[in-house]
Amino acid sequence: MLQQFDERNRDIQVFIKDKLYHRDEAKVSVFDSSVQGGDAVWEGLRVYPEGVVCLDEHLTRLQESAKTLAFEDIPTKKTIKKAIKKTLDANGMDNEVHIRLTLTRGEKITSGMDPRVNQNGSCLIVLAEWKPLVYDNKSGIKVISSSQRRNAPQFLDSKIHHANLLNNILAKIQANVAGKDAGLMLDERGFVAELNGSNLFMIKNGIIYTPYAHACLPGITRATVIALCKKNSIPIEETDLTLSQLYNADGVFATGTMGELTPVIEIDGRDIDAENDLQKKILAIFKNNIRSFCEKLT
Repeated sequence: MLQQFDERNRDIQVFIKDKLYHRDEAKVSVFDSSVQGGDAVWEGLRVYPEGVVCLDEHLTRLQESAKTLAFEDIPTKKTIKKAIKKTLDANGMDNEVHIRLTLTRGEKITSGMDPRVNQNGSCLIVLAEWKPLVYDNKSGIKVISSSQRRNAPQFLDSKIHHANLLNNILAKIQANVAGKDAGLMLDERGFVAELNGSNLFMIKNGIIYTPYAHACLPGITRATVIALCKKNSIPIEETDLTLSQLYNADGVFATGTMGELTPVIEIDGRDIDAENDLQKKILAIFKNNIRSFCEKLT
């Protein structure tokens, strides 16, 4: 499911640091930390007419990730929201829009790894595009387990939503080579962590399970699904899950801002039922409620 260029995005305006630029002129310095070391944090945001989904939660994670990485001059939520609104207004966007929100450590005075050579403040980037959900939620996706393990806290804490995504990209490359939609990543112990770009849930005997967030990103869509299950008295548990358990699940689905909720219909060549009643129920509940989590920018 390769994403395609949308002609509506040809002349979009992109916010960088403190002003808007046409996409052809939207650039950062070769001395920027994102270029030199992937030294940045980011969020993916979904926009509906009702507003931006779970905006406050996303901004909290962005700021906390930046604090963990000892960024200086971290912008306030108010500042970021103003930048997002300015970008959306400039592009006339209010629906079916995806925002890639990035905060880099900023420009260095000379190349190098030491953050002390970053003396120009952080750099905020708001890239908004018209973009449909990345997966077809009706047909589902096929995945393959990857030899690339998901980072655990002793290596690089997955709770930091950083822009150094090479281990995820390597898993995606393996999926591409195999002709599948995503790579399923295990943790260092061999338990299921997540897909290369989204969290996983499994249904078995009327209970929904999801892996502990030890070696995966505790996604905001993941948290929304957990909250909706509890609100609707649907049994849900966090636990260690093996590949064998997923192969034999009554249903499996992925969650993330870019795809929302997507059935997984095949894992390593094993067919997974996409017609499970409980799975269809939670997908419908999510679809009917997700816009209630939107925040309108004013």
